[in-house]
Amino acid sequence: MGVRKKAAATAGAASRKGHKVFLSIAKKKLRVGFFSFTGCEGCVVMFTEILNTKYKEWFEKVEFGYACVLQSKNDMRGLDVAFIEGAIGSDVEARMLKEVRANCKKLVVIGSCAINGRPSDQRNYFDAGQMSEIKFVLDRFHLYDKVIPANAVVKVDAEVPGCPIIEEKFIEMMESCIKEFSEVKKA
Repeated sequence: MGVRKKAAATAGAASRKGHKVFLSIAKKKLRVGFFSFTGCEGCVVMFTEILNTKYKEWFEKVEFGYACVLQSKNDMRGLDVAFIEGAIGSDVEARMLKEVRANCKKLVVIGSCAINGRPSDQRNYFDAGQMSEIKFVLDRFHLYDKVIPANAVVKVDAEVPGCPIIEEKFIEMMESCIKEFSEVKKA
């Protein structure tokens, strides 16, 4: 029996016996992942800068399941929220993004590259001469001729604008996700 069903059954049995039942709210940590694709990684830098001021506050509330910028052991399974930085520039990145989407409840794109492909999409506007100059790089690394935003590959649930991300908007998003995912009712 699941935790919620067991709690409901226990509460129901207690109330039938005339006992008052009080539900308490247990806090669980928000399990997040932070993924970087094609871009300058300015959003990752801003994220680490935000941690300079928010880490102590978020430490009890957030678990980083996947964040290569912070740790060497990463596991994307069972994420509540995945933050995506960067545009998608190859089949490898598209497959990885689909895997991330399958392993998270909410996918949030952060920064202009992930939202609309810009400015990482500069090669999308190259003329034939410019494309011929970079063709060997595209071929060698199996890159797309044109980069695409994350929403061209997977369903996106929310976004944080900016290039790099706007600090206040990212903090608002993280706080909103903490509130959304961290309350579990217990009997």
